[in-house]
Amino acid sequence: MIKLRRSSERGHANHGWLDSYHTFSFADYYDAGHMGFRSLRVINEDRVLPGNGFATHSHRDMEIVTWVLDGALEHKDSLGTSSVIRPGELQRMSAGTGVTHSEFNASQTVPVHLLQIWLLPERVGLTPSYEQRAFPAGEARDRLRLIASRDGREGSVTVQQDVSLYRGVLGSGARSELPLAAGRHAWLQIARGRVQLGAKTLAAGDGAALSAEPAVVLEALEDSEVLIFDLA
Repeated sequence: MIKLRRSSERGHANHGWLDSYHTFSFADYYDAGHMGFRSLRVINEDRVLPGNGFATHSHRDMEIVTWVLDGALEHKDSLGTSSVIRPGELQRMSAGTGVTHSEFNASQTVPVHLLQIWLLPERVGLTPSYEQRAFPAGEARDRLRLIASRDGREGSVTVQQDVSLYRGVLGSGARSELPLAAGRHAWLQIARGRVQLGAKTLAAGDGAALSAEPAVVLEALEDSEVLIFDLA
């Protein structure tokens, strides 16, 4: 079964400095039919104006994954981390028992475009931690590159949940397939471009939930970037 979540159907909040689209219920946007998918709780597509950002705020018991598409995002947290996240770099912060952090556009002239992703952790009360790693686009060219997993295999970032996150950078006409084991589910998020999923065409901002499917089979209709979550 494949259920689409079109970009135009998402929640939307424009705060001036922040333009945000919510795939699932978030903040003032509530939709009982879209509270998440499996352990995937939040996918926000954010655009932050130069010199602006999220002031220091707190989280707990959440796996927070940040993927920057364009620009650069400056991060500081109560763990002592100070970093800048750029395209091709994945950040994972385990909020666990509690962490505070801030996120600002690192540029005074160029907007930053990112996906903010939250996953429910496998258990509450984890020790807060931070990880950031670069994944060159060439490693995902016309294939699916594992970038986050429960066990950190293949050089991926470690996430405290039974999930495997893949990135694909697919040239026009490229085909890619991710087999799904029995009982597994998948979420496909289109970051850029257009792809064919079965009989459906998905464009940037679109998502799809897959259950009881043997695989995620894609064909890029133009140069595209996708994220695929293999979920319990």
